[in-house]
Amino acid sequence: MGERTDLPHRSLIRALAVIGLTCGISTLHYFIPNDLALIDIYYLSQRLYYLPVVYAGFYFGWGGGLAAGIFSGLAYLPQILAIWTIRPRYTLNQYTEVVLFCIVGALTGFIADRERRGKKTLQETAEKLARLYAELQDNFERMKRAERLYALGQLSAGLAHEIRNPLASIDGATAVLLREPRSEERRVEFLEIIQKECRRLNRLLTTFLNFAKPPVPEYRTTAVEKLFDSVIALAEPATRHDQILFRKELAENLPPVECDPEQLTQVLLNLTINAIQAMPQGGQIVFFASRNDRTMIIEVRDEGSGVSEQTMERIFDPFFTTKETGSGLGLSVAYQIVLQQSGVLTAKRNHDRGMTFSVQLPLDRKRTK
Repeated sequence: MGERTDLPHRSLIRALAVIGLTCGISTLHYFIPNDLALIDIYYLSQRLYYLPVVYAGFYFGWGGGLAAGIFSGLAYLPQILAIWTIRPRYTLNQYTEVVLFCIVGALTGFIADRERRGKKTLQETAEKLARLYAELQDNFERMKRAERLYALGQLSAGLAHEIRNPLASIDGATAVLLREPRSEERRVEFLEIIQKECRRLNRLLTTFLNFAKPPVPEYRTTAVEKLFDSVIALAEPATRHDQILFRKELAENLPPVECDPEQLTQVLLNLTINAIQAMPQGGQIVFFASRNDRTMIIEVRDEGSGVSEQTMERIFDPFFTTKETGSGLGLSVAYQIVLQQSGVLTAKRNHDRGMTFSVQLPLDRKRTK
C-alpha cells in the first residue's frame, strides 16, 4: 500500500524533472551568442533535448514522450527563430529536429509501455503459477495423507487377518485344555500348539515392525561377491542340491558398495528363498552384479513360474502374497530396507520364464545426502 501511495508523488517529481531539464537546456541556449562561428554548438546543444524526451517516454509512456517532444519543440522555437537570422536555409532542419523530438519521445514511450506490459504479464503469470503451485502442494499433501490413511487401513486389515488364525488356534487349544484338565497327553499336545502359535505371532509382529520402521543402517564398504557367498551359504540348506544351481555373474573391476551388509544380505536371502520356492522342479538362480555410472546394480534371476501382470502391480504391497502360507511382508520389508539405504528395489518378468529382482544402490553415498 505504501508503494502505491508514493506513485503520484514520484510521477510529479519526474514530470518536474522533465520540465526543469527542458527549461535548463533552453536557458543554456540563451548564453550561446548568435554567431555564425558558433552555429555548430547550436546544433550540438539542440541534441540535449533528447534527454528529457527519452526520460519522459521511458517513465510516462508514448503520451508522455510525445508531450515532452512537443514541449521541447516549443522551448526550442526561440532558438530556431534566432538561427533564421544567421543561416535561414538551415531552419527547415531545425523544424525537422522538432518532429524527431516527438517521434523519439512517442517511440521510446511505446517501447517502454510494451516492456511494462510484458513485465506485468510475466509478473501476473508468475503469481498465477505460484498460486497453482501452492494449490498443487496442498492437494499433494492431502493425497499423501489419504494415501497414508489408506495404507494404514490396508496394514490394519492385513495384520488383523494374519493374527486371527493364530489366536483362533490358541483359543481352541485353551478350550480343549479347560474341558480335559486331567489328560496329560492332550495337555502337552495343546500347550505345544499354543507355544507354536505364540512364536508365529511374535515372528509376524517382528516382521511387521521391521516393515513399519526398519533398523537404522550401519554402513560398511563391502564386496558384492562376499554378499553373494553369504546368501548362497544361508540358502543352500533350503534346497535339494541336485535340483537348484547357484551361479554368480560379476562384471570386471567391480568396486565395493557402501551398504549395511547384514540388511542387504537379508534382502538378497529373501529374494533367493522366494526364487527357490518358485522352482519346485528345480532350476538355476543367477546372482548378477554390474556398475552403471554411479549406481551398483545387483540382480537375482530365477527360472520359476513367475507372476502375472496383475500381480506385478501389487508385488510389494504389505500382506499381499500368492503363497498358501506366509505373511506377505517379505518383499515389503525388503523394499523398505533398500529404500532406507537410498536404493531402489524393482521386479520384472523374464522373457522366457521366471523373475528378475534388481537392487540399485548408490556407489557414492555422499551425493545422496
